[in-house]
Amino acid sequence: MSDEHAGEYYYCLKHKTVEPYEGCKAKDRLGPYASHAEASMALEKVQENNERWDKEDKAWEGDAGNEDR
Repeated sequence: MSDEHAGEYYYCLKHKTVEPYEGCKAKDRLGPYASHAEASMALEKVQENNERWDKEDKAWEGDAGNEDR
């Protein structure tokens, strides 16, 4: 592993596992993450972000709709 990517971890969507930099193609994985543990929680973090962004979008759309009234 090159020093440039030392300590980088990725979550492989294809194999559903954590990999080092020398893993699968970028299109098949999430990251980089600073630790193995962080990478192993990638899907949970994606779900949390999606839920938060959906709530923020709904709130923003609600605020935008009130400006027209």
